[in-house]
Amino acid sequence: MRGDASLPDGKVTFLVGREEQRIEHVSKNLLCVRSEYYGKMFGIGMKERDAAEITVPKTDLASFTAFIDYLCTDQLDLGEGGGEQARRALVLRELAQMYQVPRLELLCAQALQESVGPASAVPLLEAAHTTGDGRLLAQCRRYVADHAAEVRASGGVEQLRDLGVAKGLLGDALDQVAELKMGAARTAAGRRAAPA
Repeated sequence: MRGDASLPDGKVTFLVGREEQRIEHVSKNLLCVRSEYYGKMFGIGMKERDAAEITVPKTDLASFTAFIDYLCTDQLDLGEGGGEQARRALVLRELAQMYQVPRLELLCAQALQESVGPASAVPLLEAAHTTGDGRLLAQCRRYVADHAAEVRASGGVEQLRDLGVAKGLLGDALDQVAELKMGAARTAAGRRAAPA
């Protein structure tokens, strides 16, 4: 942030969500250095360059605050509790993509992969399906297949909303049943062929 005369001076206040809750006094030059999106917004003469307030309607205050805090401190805060952390990581990853912050996007993807568990596998599977995250999708499918009883006991199946994901999980289950049957048939054939 030193020696670059093109960086804007001043601070901006963000009005977040439908209620337009405020995140006040954020340094524009810091935002420009940390985010390519803000670098363009505040740096090349767009109308927002001199704006004192910017409206951010499509997110919640806690997630956008975590996003701004990350830009200011380089520390990722996903909140408390596994379910909340997974939800926050999903939202922050979307914000990182939107505002062109690749390192935060990678940190969120890593946090999502680490948060796959019985209660989170199905919601994360649906989110991965929606966002086209093939790696997370494959990881969640494998987790559901390998830990079906735990996922079911946690209420994960009841959380399923997407018919496409439901069809995919049913296909996975049918494939596993077919593999089990083939394995049992091979074992039975091996026993019959073995000398007594």
